[in-house]
Amino acid sequence: MPESTVPDAPRPINEQNPFAPEPAGPKRVRTRHFQTAKQQGIPITGLTSYDMLTAQIFDQAGIDFLLVGDSAGNNVFGYETTLPVTVDELIPLTRAVARAVTRALVVADMPFGSYETGQTEALHTAVRFMKEAQAHAVKLEGGVRSHKQIKRIVASGIPVMGHIGFTPQSEHGLGGHIIQGRGESADQLIEDALAVQDAGAFAVVLEMVPATVAALVTARLDIPTIGVGAGPDVDGQLMVWTDFAGLTDGRVPRFVQQYANLRSVLTDAVHRFKEDVDSGAYPGPEHSYE
Repeated sequence: MPESTVPDAPRPINEQNPFAPEPAGPKRVRTRHFQTAKQQGIPITGLTSYDMLTAQIFDQAGIDFLLVGDSAGNNVFGYETTLPVTVDELIPLTRAVARAVTRALVVADMPFGSYETGQTEALHTAVRFMKEAQAHAVKLEGGVRSHKQIKRIVASGIPVMGHIGFTPQSEHGLGGHIIQGRGESADQLIEDALAVQDAGAFAVVLEMVPATVAALVTARLDIPTIGVGAGPDVDGQLMVWTDFAGLTDGRVPRFVQQYANLRSVLTDAVHRFKEDVDSGAYPGPEHSYE
């Protein structure tokens, strides 16, 4: 696992670990470290982040990359899907995350409608994220269909993370949240993975695919695979932070492990605050100035 860089609690430096901190401070995670991690069998960890505070926490805890995902549509902007999210909405979120980290690689999600029409549009969007938002890389969905866009962006010097399997921006075309890669469609998933690799992506997200198929894709590829509901035999794992921390309400995907219940913690805190204000217990003398 990547080493933590929490202040005042340094952990031993492992020279064989590409994500380990250096004596002078945290080592900035680069795309080349993803390749080394795959070669050495070191798991890669990723979480979404949309703001400075969570970015700092995740960065200091040693998470390797932070995705400023179009999942902000559901978790920040209140949309029912990711489809309405725009580049202009994601740029300030990405900028906040990028400014907050000292170690993690910050990946900006290219939202629906910002790259589909061709290579020129795709490059323009990617450049905006790099220049205006200070991202370190971009992510876009699609395998074979996005091959030319990925290749053009990479040729300009911008790192690209691919995304295949269930692609949320295509949920209407896919018929909803349907597991991809089952049966004969496994061949298409492998073809998409190879297309992403051929285009020059440094890694590829596999979302909601059978574990056996994800393992096969991982073995076929030279670049790392990042699983989102793709089983254990991938090179890394990515989760939406509000899901893993138990902040979202309602049903969560089967693949989500909830490591906390922040919704309950915050709800309790809000109730106690209101009760204290209503009763006059807050603010007390210790909270007042003379």
